[in-house]
Amino acid sequence: MQGAYKPAKPGRRATATGGAPAQGRELRAQGKRTLAKLLSAGLRVFAERGYHVARVDDIVRAARTSHGTFYLYFASKEDLLRALAIECAAEYEALAGDIGEIDSSPEGAAEAERVVSRFFAIYRQYGPVIRAWMEDQVTEREVSRLGVEAFTHIATTFASRLRRVGAPHDDATIGVLMALLERSAYYQVSRASNAGDADAAVTVARTLHRGFFTAAA
Repeated sequence: MQGAYKPAKPGRRATATGGAPAQGRELRAQGKRTLAKLLSAGLRVFAERGYHVARVDDIVRAARTSHGTFYLYFASKEDLLRALAIECAAEYEALAGDIGEIDSSPEGAAEAERVVSRFFAIYRQYGPVIRAWMEDQVTEREVSRLGVEAFTHIATTFASRLRRVGAPHDDATIGVLMALLERSAYYQVSRASNAGDADAAVTVARTLHRGFFTAAA
């Protein structure tokens, strides 16, 4: 996901309503449940097999539904990934818009922990989508753009908070801060860590707070 931390306008928040076949028609309660089941199955299959190896057959089997039902909602596995990417980007855009004041105070430390915990939770839920972004597995520019804009919005919000407390907020600093967040979340979610998510988030939040936000204290 090259260029993710360059200043950019925040992306438009969106909510997945299915892929191309499902767009333009109102889904009833049963349809929404089926859509949610397919999206959940897609996440599981992408996580277990990898996006490139995963097949529609695998997703259908995991969702315990039929190919016909799948194609009522999605044109392909790429179409399903697009819907998941919209959801994931919307979650991170919401987080970026909800980052409160972070300074050297205990309240600032608590806010940093809250933000990092939420970042980790989103990463755990949508890990396969984020890895597809980061590892350049996504060939569709629109889907890649969603990830770039969402992460850029988080980065520019952190830069704003750093600027307010008089701490360094140049591109290199923000790049390191975002790398700390994203790589720590990846390490945690990929099962390389024996720590629980809560403990890992606390450790990363303390590192972020002390290393970046107390520099001017």
